[in-house]
Amino acid sequence: MSAPNIETIVSLSKRRGFVYPASEIYGGLGSSWDYGPLGVELANNIKKSWWNWLVYERDDVEGLDSSIIQNRLTWKYSGHETTFSDPLVDCRACKGRFRLDKLQDVQCPNHSGVHPGDDKECDLTEAREFNLMFRTTVGAVSSDEDESALAYLRPETAQGIFINFANVLNTSRRKLPFGIAQIGKAFRNEVTPGNFIFRTREFEQMEMEYFVRPEDAPSIHQEWIDGFQKWIGSLGISPDNLKLYEQSKQELAHYAERTVDILYRYFPEREDEDKQWDELMGIANRTDYDLRVHSKKPEDAEGKRINPDSTDDLSYFDTQTNERFYPYVIEPAIGVNRTLLAVMMDAYTEKTNEKGETRVILKLKPDLAPIKVAVLPLAKNKPEIVEMAKKLKHDLQPSMRSVYDDTGGIGKLYARQDEIGTPFCVTVDHESLEDNAVTVRDRDTWEQERVSTSELKEYLSERLK
Repeated sequence: MSAPNIETIVSLSKRRGFVYPASEIYGGLGSSWDYGPLGVELANNIKKSWWNWLVYERDDVEGLDSSIIQNRLTWKYSGHETTFSDPLVDCRACKGRFRLDKLQDVQCPNHSGVHPGDDKECDLTEAREFNLMFRTTVGAVSSDEDESALAYLRPETAQGIFINFANVLNTSRRKLPFGIAQIGKAFRNEVTPGNFIFRTREFEQMEMEYFVRPEDAPSIHQEWIDGFQKWIGSLGISPDNLKLYEQSKQELAHYAERTVDILYRYFPEREDEDKQWDELMGIANRTDYDLRVHSKKPEDAEGKRINPDSTDDLSYFDTQTNERFYPYVIEPAIGVNRTLLAVMMDAYTEKTNEKGETRVILKLKPDLAPIKVAVLPLAKNKPEIVEMAKKLKHDLQPSMRSVYDDTGGIGKLYARQDEIGTPFCVTVDHESLEDNAVTVRDRDTWEQERVSTSELKEYLSERLK
């Protein structure tokens, strides 16, 4: 079972502290969200899983953390200043503003019809391009009118990797193929953000640029497509809720030779199955476009330098073949926000107890669960039980994320921990004071087992693997 819709996760997230509306006490800010105590832990665990798998478990990927604000020329030569835009239309009747390519999903706020053409009162303007980059100014005396002070919040983390290609290559002494991985914030002034954390103006990306010889690019591209399907599966996401989408020639970015998207079933409630799916991540063969446009040497058809402002050449010299060339780039890019949403939707389960009550269980993989173990005293008014429970929590904490909770009856405490995805609850009761044993309850099966306190850490560590 998975969540029937995103709204179910919105309710759970607010109720249990995963995600809150940003600036809520001031009426909020459209499509902005704050990650609460559990949300930040879940997001960090997802990022840790990605980084461990991609950087630590491999011998050919280095890490990077580039600046959010780069020299404006970065975005000029990458093409973002002129091409990073969405087609925008306005409705003269309802005064709404919409993306032309998303009209079929937009409900007119003043009329019953869906744009376009379902309601004669909807009167759309001609489309115009709207650049998605957030503009800012740099310097204490800068102004919005000062073009020399203009800068942008990065719309992607990739360009920070490309302009550092030579730095990483020289300092790490890598040989092709190798990759540079980065996790960081990106910003896009989306025309129509929405669907909770699925599409936001501020988001976090996990991107890797893998540099290869041109002739090896097609096969290595496919290897990463296969590899990321397995990694996503390792997060507990069912293959039934995933599928591949091959971008057509018309959909491809101008620099891309091939792009494959991995889609997730974010909208299972929609009757049209084709509309149930949307992009979780994209894996692109970007050819040698990026390193070329940021290099000082390449020339156009007329013999003029493509980039007269660059001070470096980002080509690669192969010492074995004595040839110099611009590597092709394979780019797997996935959002932390969308991954977290997919993980929560897939983990959402409902179960009926012996009283006929429906309980929510968030069946997160143990390594992703924000809390691994909750230690609960059966009687919070008995000092000996409380003291023992707090000591157990303290002893477990260095090995696994643990919490102590005595804010309700044991049944309610179990239900709360089920709902936030805690794999195990440890209950300290009156017998524990005599036999030095505790009751360990499994989140998914609700089965309970008596375990000696001396063996508890080893027992839980093994069960959490």
